[in-house]
Amino acid sequence: MRFGIIFAFAVSLGGCLGSGAAKAHPHIFIDSGVEAIFDAQGQVTALRISWAYDDFYSLLAIEDRGLDPDGDSHLTAEEQASLTGFDMHWDADYDGDLYVLHKGAPVAMGRPVDVTARYEDGIITSSHLRTLVTPVRPGPEGVIVKIYDSGYYTAYTIASETVLTNALAGCAAQVYAPDLSEADEQLQAVLQEYQAGQSLEEDFPAVGANYADEVRITCPAR
Repeated sequence: MRFGIIFAFAVSLGGCLGSGAAKAHPHIFIDSGVEAIFDAQGQVTALRISWAYDDFYSLLAIEDRGLDPDGDSHLTAEEQASLTGFDMHWDADYDGDLYVLHKGAPVAMGRPVDVTARYEDGIITSSHLRTLVTPVRPGPEGVIVKIYDSGYYTAYTIASETVLTNALAGCAAQVYAPDLSEADEQLQAVLQEYQAGQSLEEDFPAVGANYADEVRITCPAR
């Protein structure tokens, strides 16, 4: 399991750093999906992002909202309406844990729109659309998409094939997994600097990017 080493190492520090260290990160696990939407000129104009929450978090979210009281994992139309958008109440400075690069520069995006949510087989899956402020043409150098929480409270994995909607012939998407051994080494090096009594839970290092999958979308030169 990808996060087993992190959990074991963080817990092992509990005796040295105090009880807070035993609360290992991450706490929420999300399987993500990416859909890149192209225009007729071969430019990416928007990204639809899906989040499938782990079963434990899904259960807590459903129970907190008083939904599915019979526990059959099926919501009524009214319950469904109340669930949709439950995870879209973002602070003004929240980036949605979505990072897009084109030619090495960050790509600005609008706030989430066209949100959905469903609850099936004990799992909540939501989606939202992020429109690029300025459309970009991937080209051979590509557009890079990453989904991660820098503080690593939430762990994202890109678990489905990237969808390229209306893409021109020859465009492709490839997912690159992180080097987990290197990421673990970097995390351990940082955690070794923690002092007795320092709260790992409250002051966890910003290592989320080291564990992030990367989607690279490329198209032929024009």
